[in-house]
Amino acid sequence: MVEIELKARVDDPHKTKAVISSFARYIKTFDKEDVYWLPRERTSALPASGIRIRRETDYIENDSCISQRIARTWVTYKTKEIRDCIEVNNEKEFSISEDDNEKPFEELLTAFGLQLGVCKHKTGWAWLSEEENPPIVIELSEVAGLGYFVELEILSECNDKKTVSAMRRRLLACLGKTGVGEDKIESRYYTDMLREKADTV
Repeated sequence: MVEIELKARVDDPHKTKAVISSFARYIKTFDKEDVYWLPRERTSALPASGIRIRRETDYIENDSCISQRIARTWVTYKTKEIRDCIEVNNEKEFSISEDDNEKPFEELLTAFGLQLGVCKHKTGWAWLSEEENPPIVIELSEVAGLGYFVELEILSECNDKKTVSAMRRRLLACLGKTGVGEDKIESRYYTDMLREKADTV
């Protein structure tokens, strides 16, 4: 599956959260801690974005308002592309079933010539807008060091020009419903923004 998505900066997260809750179905609260392992050499066959290890904890409430905690560790690599401020990502991922497997996996990445790179921490809320198929996943999150963002994502079977154009129109329409203006769209990747911030410190 291909991720077609956009993100935009949010000035008033409490207001935006209320607006999203008025039209989309709440799914969960989440905490995502990402560590990126990057190729030492740009000539590597691996994507320049490297390999991401994500420790993700989801809190899901059932009909009785009882919160269920689900913790997982994901390994992800993807090819990334920006098309007219829209991210088109071909993502591959698998889970590490036991926490004890993470350290030997990191040792394997080191042996393959990767090195520890950028770290990213996101906390927030997720909803599903199911008015059309495929649905749009909406996340409102605080990215440590960068502030609040709304992220809109559609999973698609293909990423041809016609499909991406149609999905872009849907994403922009959904962004309008959140009350966040198109002038707030951020086309840079979080990892690039974090690197730029680190370079200015």
